[in-house]
Amino acid sequence: MFESKNTQRTPISDLGEFGLINHLTTATKIKHDKTALGIGDDAALIDMGDHFQAISTDMLVEGVHFDLSYMPLKHLGYKSVVVNLSDIYAMNGVAEHITVSIAVSNRFPVEALEDIYEGIHLACERYNVDLVGGDTTSSRSGLVLSITAVGRVEKEKAAKRAGAGDNDLIVVSGDLGGAYMGLQILEREKQVYLDNPEMQPELGGHEYILERQLKPEARKDIVELFQALKVVPTSMIDISDGLSSELLHLADASKMQVNVYENKIPIDPSIYTICEEFNLNTTTVALNGGEDYELLFTIPIVDHDKIKANPNLTVIGYVKEGTGANLITRDEKVIALKAQGFNHME
Repeated sequence: MFESKNTQRTPISDLGEFGLINHLTTATKIKHDKTALGIGDDAALIDMGDHFQAISTDMLVEGVHFDLSYMPLKHLGYKSVVVNLSDIYAMNGVAEHITVSIAVSNRFPVEALEDIYEGIHLACERYNVDLVGGDTTSSRSGLVLSITAVGRVEKEKAAKRAGAGDNDLIVVSGDLGGAYMGLQILEREKQVYLDNPEMQPELGGHEYILERQLKPEARKDIVELFQALKVVPTSMIDISDGLSSELLHLADASKMQVNVYENKIPIDPSIYTICEEFNLNTTTVALNGGEDYELLFTIPIVDHDKIKANPNLTVIGYVKEGTGANLITRDEKVIALKAQGFNHME
């Protein structure tokens, strides 16, 4: 059993994922001048002279991040790459390389790993990324995938979580809530199957939200759009843990207040029907669902005309001096947002 000289026993769940990271890295000291940005953003930035190298890593653990009863292995491989590349794009960068490390138990045959790697190679092809290394080891519990993504960011165009300014506009790509509702459908049909294995899952008509959960896409196209429109976000983050959590990250890092309008949050029409079926509030799902992997960013108000007609982008609010994040409801009430997205440490 693990023993420590420290007799205090604080449950990890008391801190949560980001609280734990902050707690464990408080004493971290930067020793190299080339480390331009360390812990605390979507990716670290290393000064390579004429550009930054962006580095990010993510781990997917069976039973925590995915359920193999409904997650196809090929889709898992693809998704494991995409969620890492999304962090590079959130820095306004271009992903170039990945490494893949897998811990696997002996219940998986070689063919299962081939399926995972088929998905990994498909993602590398789709996003023009090279697989350049990694590690494989055994696991006594389940399947663990750890991927590190490396990319390139132009120095003058790097977008960090900090940087939002007074009167900046808050913009989001795509639509929100689909991945979470896809998960609800899958969990429901899994339970139906467990109760009666002769029942066939009813997944028809839910293709869009199921794909949002099982095979998400990273928004490389938005970074390319910035280049074409000559727009440089003042701050940016990807939406992995829910809109409310990411808004608070931008507010805290930028030391500003962010305000979003409930009626501006982009939600696919199909989500309203599914939320009604599950007796869930669509705004709550969009705010706290997570795993959408859209980009949330701020731009100077003078750039509004450049993005206003683009169907991939929606202005949802504004930045002003202050602290925290607020939701302005349809009846114009102001509600302080809290981070209620998925907590990996619970």
